[in-house]
Amino acid sequence: MYTILVTAPYMTPIIDRFRPLLEGNSMKLIVAPVGERMTEADLLSYAGIFDGTLCGDDLYTARALEACAPRLKVISKWGTGIDSIDQAAAARLGIMVGRTPNAFTLPVADTVLGYMLAFVRRQPWMDRAMKSGEWRKLPGRSLSECSLGVVGVGNIGKAVMRRARAFGMQLLGTDIVPVAADFLAEQRVEMTSLEDLLGRADFVSLHCDLNPTSFHLINARTLSLMRPAAVLINSARGPIIDEPALVTALQNGAIAGAALDVYEHEPLPASSPLLKMDQVMLAPHNANSSPAAWERVHRSTLRNLFTGLGLAIPPELEEK
Repeated sequence: MYTILVTAPYMTPIIDRFRPLLEGNSMKLIVAPVGERMTEADLLSYAGIFDGTLCGDDLYTARALEACAPRLKVISKWGTGIDSIDQAAAARLGIMVGRTPNAFTLPVADTVLGYMLAFVRRQPWMDRAMKSGEWRKLPGRSLSECSLGVVGVGNIGKAVMRRARAFGMQLLGTDIVPVAADFLAEQRVEMTSLEDLLGRADFVSLHCDLNPTSFHLINARTLSLMRPAAVLINSARGPIIDEPALVTALQNGAIAGAALDVYEHEPLPASSPLLKMDQVMLAPHNANSSPAAWERVHRSTLRNLFTGLGLAIPPELEEK
């Protein structure tokens, strides 16, 4: 009998749907109370009592992993990002780490396009003015008049660029790994340095993984390179941005605005100055919102769990 710790916030409310399948394959579930994520201390309280986990952005530090080993065999992450897991420690301890790459490409790309349209067409601000009794026409632009700089031209970055190209935007990209030449030619993307991209783009959208090369990639220095009329969009990972530096840049008018789905500390603290800024659009780490995508990720996450435990994939979970 395997004991499975369930802490993925998107799975805990619906785990009873899959309980018969899991229990029928020699698994016993511990469904932990969790808000946004489990801390190291939270995980330490379960150390040594579970063989696998269906998790979210839980902080599997080296200390937590060492405490959970050798019993813990598999961490099946619900979603794509695994930056909250010490992957070197997991590998050293023989713990499989599974994830669901390319899980939310389409909803996240749609979210980014929605942010850009909102800023150029000014709809949220006109709606707010109308509802407060003002008849005030705000100047807008067409996306075809704007340039988009994408930092990290992976699956989501490419999907954003395809959408932006359909609106006639000029496309700039930067990445630390080569990008397929046929994609660049088809979408007419100009690859350039981060510094050049920041100095030329009307919108800068972040789509890189969080790792040592991208931590606080957007900081006081790089923000100073952006155009005063530019808007920064982050639907990737919060710590890519040095948040206090961003607050200062917004307060000083160094950039025109920001659209943020992720933050350095989540949930966003009630004391954050971002909550009081009219030129900032905020969302609660929800760019992945799509029930159809969630269902695909549920099944992929469960398949990774079975694989990590060395069990055959049940027919109910096979890809269709």
